[in-house]
Amino acid sequence: MKKLYYNGTIITLEKNKYAEGVLVSNGIIEEVYERKEDIPKDSTIQKIDLHGKTLMPAFIDAHSHISAFSTAMGTQDLTTCNNIYQIQEKLKEFIKENGNLQKDSWIIGFGYDNNYLEENRHPNKEDLDKITKDIPILIAHKSGHLGIANTKALKVMKITKETPNPVGGKIGHDENGNLTGYLEEIAFQNASEKIGKPSIEVKARNYQKAEKIYLSYGITTVQDGLTKKDDFELLKYVSDNNLMKTDVISYIDLKDNAEILEKEQRFQYVKHLKIGGFKLILDGSPQGRTAWLRKPYQNEENYRGYPIYQNEDLREKIGKALSLRQQVLVHCNGDAACEQMVEVYEKFFGQELFKPVMIHAQLLGKDQIQKIKKLGIIPSFFVAHTFYWGDIHIKNLGERAYHISPTNSCLKENIIFTLHQDTPVILPNMFETIWCAVNRKTKEGIVLGEDEKIPVIEALKAVTINVAYQYNEQDLKGSIKKGKIADFIIIDKNPLEIDSDELKEIQILKTIKDGIVVYSKE
Repeated sequence: MKKLYYNGTIITLEKNKYAEGVLVSNGIIEEVYERKEDIPKDSTIQKIDLHGKTLMPAFIDAHSHISAFSTAMGTQDLTTCNNIYQIQEKLKEFIKENGNLQKDSWIIGFGYDNNYLEENRHPNKEDLDKITKDIPILIAHKSGHLGIANTKALKVMKITKETPNPVGGKIGHDENGNLTGYLEEIAFQNASEKIGKPSIEVKARNYQKAEKIYLSYGITTVQDGLTKKDDFELLKYVSDNNLMKTDVISYIDLKDNAEILEKEQRFQYVKHLKIGGFKLILDGSPQGRTAWLRKPYQNEENYRGYPIYQNEDLREKIGKALSLRQQVLVHCNGDAACEQMVEVYEKFFGQELFKPVMIHAQLLGKDQIQKIKKLGIIPSFFVAHTFYWGDIHIKNLGERAYHISPTNSCLKENIIFTLHQDTPVILPNMFETIWCAVNRKTKEGIVLGEDEKIPVIEALKAVTINVAYQYNEQDLKGSIKKGKIADFIIIDKNPLEIDSDELKEIQILKTIKDGIVVYSKE
């Protein structure tokens, strides 16, 4: 049966910003009515009265990691911990809730942030050994770029004080050369891959929990932004068993798992899952002080973070992706990493580049903006850094912190950009991100770059129609237009008419995918 949405505010994000009614048939927008008198009165059409609420396009996730978020569903949440004692107590709760853990089990925690702990430091292996010395423990930093292991975990992972630092990573030692349990970047990634894996059925249940959270925030297209072998097996299992409700776009880890893309060749949606291209990571995180900068961190004489790749190695990887005609998402937080991406893509200028995306682009310099425009690079900003770590960035970066996520500078140059949350780093709360882009307030209330604020309508586009463009799906998604997929949200307020401080309070009442309600707040 056809469905007609009417009697509310309908934001189309097309040239005619508003409409009076939308007709949907078989999950596709059949007609958009700009005048009330044109709305059909056909009794065979199901009428859906909005009762004055607002209908707008559903959100599209520009960058996150749904497989990693699924994994986090099976870990202990440490995001609310304010000190190391609370971390210890949370992990003890995990042990109690999971019954008799065997010695080959793992205790995993996610989301602590040393920047906000009362001790103003990372936990260490001794802190975790107080919980247990018999079961391996690994806790991940909120950034996802580093973590801490207890003595048992280090032993299981065969890390000793003689183990050399891997390229692009660091193993922590104290002043006496003893292990602290601290693992950074590639060292942490390598450690994480040695953790015992739950069954595919348990993973699938955790995936469904994670997906439900995305839907509750109005997101109907989700990204898996660094897909490895086990991740793709999970996504394929969920898809093949008809358990996927959102569209999922997988970007394969180009460093170690490129063969997945070549083997699967899944470039169109099959049961909601497709491969969008490759992902590469060039540096770390500014809040973790591992982002690669052109100038040293504040109060440092020489330390600028560090790169993951040398230019020649990166050029080889990008060249391979382009030879396969694939888009590449490139993680660049520091301005030196941004420059490296630009320099490598300039080597391929003149051939098709398949819409490269600069992920995070936190410290993208104003002098680099014209360069990315020339190359057609799409910056995808993690603009919520202004709130979550803005005060930390001021300490780490000084004056540079006021220019992070230069959204308005890109807007002035007519560069299409997108916004994201990098979930599981933070929840995929789109209206919070819109609030951040419009207000740019830190936790202490400092405005972090008045001249980089953007209008609400542009922030809305950066999580809808612009993301559809990033995915080459602009003819299918991102706005309310005849012929597009009926992916909508119904919300309690019109974001274009309320005070900007109220944006993060907007409630998602319903999320609609392919014309079907897949989430309801009721």
